[in-house]
Amino acid sequence: MYQSVIKAIDKANAADPNKVTVDGNPYAKESLYAMRMSEMLQRFNPSADELMCIAAHGQHIERWRSPRSDFPLGKQGYYQWRTALYDFHAERVTTLMQQAGYSSDECERVYAAVAKKNIKRNPDSQLIEDIASLVFIEHYMLDFASSKPDYDEQKWLGIIRKTWQKMSDKAHEFVLTGNIKLPEPLKPLITKALS
Repeated sequence: MYQSVIKAIDKANAADPNKVTVDGNPYAKESLYAMRMSEMLQRFNPSADELMCIAAHGQHIERWRSPRSDFPLGKQGYYQWRTALYDFHAERVTTLMQQAGYSSDECERVYAAVAKKNIKRNPDSQLIEDIASLVFIEHYMLDFASSKPDYDEQKWLGIIRKTWQKMSDKAHEFVLTGNIKLPEPLKPLITKALS
C-alpha cells in the first residue's frame, strides 16, 4: 500500500508544468519538493512511521493546480489561499490512500497532518510543519530572498522569526546543532533574527 501511494504522489507531481534544474538535472518543481521533504524527514526523524512519510511526501501534491492568483491580493487573500491549499493537498493525498486500501482512521491522521490541523497540539501536524520549515530554510529561503529585492532587513527578520516560531524545540535544536545547511548569504541575517 505504502509504495503505491508514494508512486501515485510521484506520478501526480510529475505532471507539474513548472520545471527546475538542480545540479544539471531537470525536475518537475513539486517532484523535487516531495523528494526534499522525504529526505529531510529521514534526517530529522528517521523513525517516523509510514503515515508521516506519506504526509511529508505529499505535502505539496499538485500545488500548481491552486495558484495564488486565484485568490484576492493582500494578506487576507494570502491566508485564504494557504488554507485552501492545506485542505486541497490533504484531500488529494488521502484520496490516493483510500484507493490503495488505507483505513479511514489512517487517512484522517494524514489529512490532519497535511492540512496542518492543531499545530503545536497535534504532534503529526507539528512534525510536517517542522519538515516544511527545515526544507524552506535549507533549499528555498535564498531563492525567496532573491525574488523579494524590495524587502528590507526588518521584513526579513520578521519572516525568519515567524518561521522559527512555527517550529518545535526539537527542530530548533536540529538547526542550531548544524544539521541543515544554512544559505551562506543569509547566515548573518538568520543569526541576528534568532539572537
